[in-house]
Amino acid sequence: MVPLLHAVKAMVLLIGNYPPDRQQSMQRFALMMLNGLTAAGIPAELIQPQPFFGRFQFAGRFVAKWLAYIDKFILFPRRLRSRLKSAPALVHICDHSNAMYARQIQDVPVISTCHDLLAVRGALGEPTDCPASFTGKRLQRWIVSGLEAATVVSCVSRATLADARRLVMVRNGKPRFELISLGLNYPYRELAPLEARARLARHSILASDKPFVLHVGSNLDRKNRAGVLRIFARCQDQWNGSLVFAGEPLSDALRSLARQLGVLERVVEVADATSELLEALYNCATALLFPSTYEGFGWPIAEAQACGCPVICTDREPMTEVAGDAALLHDLEDEAGFAADLLRLTNPAEREPWRTKGLENAKRFSSAHMIGRYCELYRSLAPV
Repeated sequence: MVPLLHAVKAMVLLIGNYPPDRQQSMQRFALMMLNGLTAAGIPAELIQPQPFFGRFQFAGRFVAKWLAYIDKFILFPRRLRSRLKSAPALVHICDHSNAMYARQIQDVPVISTCHDLLAVRGALGEPTDCPASFTGKRLQRWIVSGLEAATVVSCVSRATLADARRLVMVRNGKPRFELISLGLNYPYRELAPLEARARLARHSILASDKPFVLHVGSNLDRKNRAGVLRIFARCQDQWNGSLVFAGEPLSDALRSLARQLGVLERVVEVADATSELLEALYNCATALLFPSTYEGFGWPIAEAQACGCPVICTDREPMTEVAGDAALLHDLEDEAGFAADLLRLTNPAEREPWRTKGLENAKRFSSAHMIGRYCELYRSLAPV
């Protein structure tokens, strides 16, 4: 590990996400920071808004949402102010969607990691597949205002950095923008084939050796699961594989589309997969199919490559930044091209060079390197 944060005498206070929001990738990032700093011998504490009023779901989703706002924007700030009395060296807001807390933090540096500004752009009317309601637009303006109050906005990709520089106003030298790429939040690796298949069999998922293509993500429009279904449907007469969706269960609309395309019986849904199960899925998949329209980073690309799984993804940033020269790239509209490459990868000889390239590219996404970069940033901000 790189020598870290010897200049900082007090702890780093990490702010995480509200658990009922189930923002799993953001929760993983916060824990990744906490565990990485702790392993490096750096005092760190993770605090997050806790559900009190938001526990009452009986009133319906609309009322529950506003009750959750009380937890996040009235109760938690009081707890945060109390915690700041212990004078941490700095505060690191792990997800930019909580950047509004920066305006309540005085006298210590504040870092906010910015994973994407797609919702902000959507609230401004830009095409990001992230439309915003009236209250959503106000929330996104509040988030930008919080980013403007931060000492440093750390962006996870070049695409996010470009958006931040364009949309976040700098006053008196604040905020400063940094680019710190994400590391893998789990030590994904190649497994022995028997071990990988055994993990799947323990979960009664694809216990046979039947081949499958994998998609990892949610039902958000920008994840383009409808496109995944259409691409897979183009291959159904030439390949007897399955389509595995890991992540959020398919919506009724997506299941209906799968039925219309004649592929519903070949679709497998894996909800809330553990990292160990996801690692096995990557290892056994013919390819990761990732035709997203917009991303802040694209973690599944690096995860798949670390497991030796070839990747077929969209030819736009930040997917190209993460994939490097180790993925098969296509224009979003070229679903025939996506399908042709999927069929190509059913040939082991075609898969091998992409497996090798992916393994090499994935080395760029070391969690230790990411933690080291953050600690260099901390050291530049914290008092000696």
